Amino acid sequence: MNYSNHELKEVINNDVSKKFNVIKKGILSLMVLVLTFTSCSNNDEVAETEDVTQSTLEVQRSAEIDQIDSVLGDIVIDAYEAQESTAERNGVATNSSDDTFYAKDIPDCVTITVVAQQNYREVTLDFGTEGCVVNGHLIQGQIVFDYTRNPEAQQIMVNYNLIDFYFDAKNIIASRSILKELSNDNGNPQFTHDLSITVIWPNGVQASREGTRIREWVEGFGSGVFSDNVFEITGDWTATFVNGNTHTYEVITPLRREVICAYFVSGSFDVQRTNFGGVFDFGEGECDNQATFTFNNGTEVPITLN
Repeated sequence: MNYSNHELKEVINNDVSKKFNVIKKGILSLMVLVLTFTSCSNNDEVAETEDVTQSTLEVQRSAEIDQIDSVLGDIVIDAYEAQESTAERNGVATNSSDDTFYAKDIPDCVTITVVAQQNYREVTLDFGTEGCVVNGHLIQGQIVFDYTRNPEAQQIMVNYNLIDFYFDAKNIIASRSILKELSNDNGNPQFTHDLSITVIWPNGVQASREGTRIREWVEGFGSGVFSDNVFEITGDWTATFVNGNTHTYEVITPLRREVICAYFVSGSFDVQRTNFGGVFDFGEGECDNQATFTFNNGTEVPITLN
């Protein structure tokens, strides 16, 4: 086919234009693909960051439940031991609202009532509606515990309930038990705690816990002063959050609880969840509100306990 110069130029221009359009479309498609990939990558990074933040926050909240468990255990054991000590010293049971025999270790702002019927004891610790500060924590409501006295028994079961109970503005719902053993294999008193509890934070976040915690009384037993006591804690438990996330915990190194400190001073436990895991560490003996969580991939984040 023969073309004039003018026609040949038009054919060439049309051909170049078509090729340019094809190239342009290819470049645009590539740009869209790159942008899409970048967007997906950014979204993945944001999602991963949000997941790590949420996971860390849940670990921190679980540590707050640890604090609640520890303080509740301290108070109930303190009151139980004081009541038993008074009964043994006097040869009779205390049956009044007089709390003088608790004065050393439970603040005066707590109203204590003891009801005695033969060997049965019911003790009510009332922190009031305005609250009472115990070991740096504002506590409101009541703890009511009961047990049956038997000085010869090697084991005593103490049951307790929380009534309209708040711990640093968190609503605590629980009906639990503590099994006291006079002497374990190490010759120390031991307390096995049922950990059934529900915690509701002021912002509506909710978590529950089930499991068992064993507190071995390693220092201070028999001194007559609860504030010099030290416990070592082992056990395992499961925490379930309102969003459906479930964490399992197992103590690796016994958690050291010195009752003069509001926090564990040392010890660690393993944490596992579907999408992450790691080790929560309370440190090497300092009484402070600092801890660390090390994810399985080696990433370490600081934790500040409230």
